[in-house]
Amino acid sequence: MTDDDSLKAVNDYIAGFPPDVQHKLTLLRNLIQELAPEASEKISYGMPTFYLHENLVHYAAYAKHIGFYPTPSGITHFEKELSPYKHAKGSVQFPLDQPLPTDLIERIVRFRVEEILKKKKS
Repeated sequence: MTDDDSLKAVNDYIAGFPPDVQHKLTLLRNLIQELAPEASEKISYGMPTFYLHENLVHYAAYAKHIGFYPTPSGITHFEKELSPYKHAKGSVQFPLDQPLPTDLIERIVRFRVEEILKKKKS
């Protein structure tokens, strides 16, 4: 459950970008909300963050890309599929001049939800 202040902070973050970037951030946010409805939202490390017993994913907008941060395990597990994108240990950059790879993002978020829930059970 996300409190009003956290929701406002995420809304304000998204509103601080041009309309085309707002659209991509909102698309990403809505996709994650749909896939992890039990996750709460907050700002962490200066970025919108979904939290499910721990940080699920972060995302952020920059001048030329959307940064997506599914932790190192989310990157490693999908390394081959992420190869067209600039990525590092726990992050990937989706260029603003390209459509968001929503199918890939969906698989990554589902993987992270399962990973967290498995950890929680053990």
